[in-house]
Amino acid sequence: MKSPLSLLSGLFPDARGKYAASASGRIRGPGRRRRKEFHPDRAIWIRGGLFKKTGSGLPRGIQINVQKGIEIMKATGIVRRIDDLGRVVIPKEIRRVLRIREGDPLEIFTDNDGEVIFKKYSPIGELSEFAGQYADVLNKVGGYPVLICDRDHVICASGLPKKEVVERRVSPALEDLMEHRGAFSSSGTDKKLQPVEGMERSALAAASIVAAGDVCGAVIYLCGDGDCRATEAENKLISAAASFLGKQMEE
Repeated sequence: MKSPLSLLSGLFPDARGKYAASASGRIRGPGRRRRKEFHPDRAIWIRGGLFKKTGSGLPRGIQINVQKGIEIMKATGIVRRIDDLGRVVIPKEIRRVLRIREGDPLEIFTDNDGEVIFKKYSPIGELSEFAGQYADVLNKVGGYPVLICDRDHVICASGLPKKEVVERRVSPALEDLMEHRGAFSSSGTDKKLQPVEGMERSALAAASIVAAGDVCGAVIYLCGDGDCRATEAENKLISAAASFLGKQMEE
């Protein structure tokens, strides 16, 4: 499979595209004084962001994802009117599929073609680099694989291959734990917590990350190859990590 960057360059053999992305992961078009050229060595989007079209030439509904390649935006056929207060209702089925809950923050993007795009905002995703470093420390101190996730996906991992778990969806069981702002500690009995969909490993200990009164994600120790029974030390490490990350997001 060709890389997304080579595919993008192929779409614009002459102009080489008119895309830009900031280091913080926000879409921006070329500035008034900036030449409208595409530079594959400079245009890097952190953690699966999108290169959005800022000029003509790319078919409507096409997006370029650096990690996943070319994606097609799906037309739902649903049209909603804005009320007198400027509100628009996202259909229930779309909210269910995309796991958009009441109170979830949505980031708003616009482009020069008049498109308005809503994207789920992840506070932990903004701290993905820092969270990854913290996960490495937890892994070295505790000796168990570590996952840090937001309310939908795994953001970073340490102690196991990242490609196998990062961006995977969290399980309904972990969703429920976060919804109730709870914590989990494995006692080695039949009661287990599978934190990630499509992953066999169960959780050794887990704690919800709460920032400014809102649940933002969870920190998880995964069971090792031996006895899956959490000690007081593992529980305290995970609880302290969740509290620390919550404080970082409040600052």
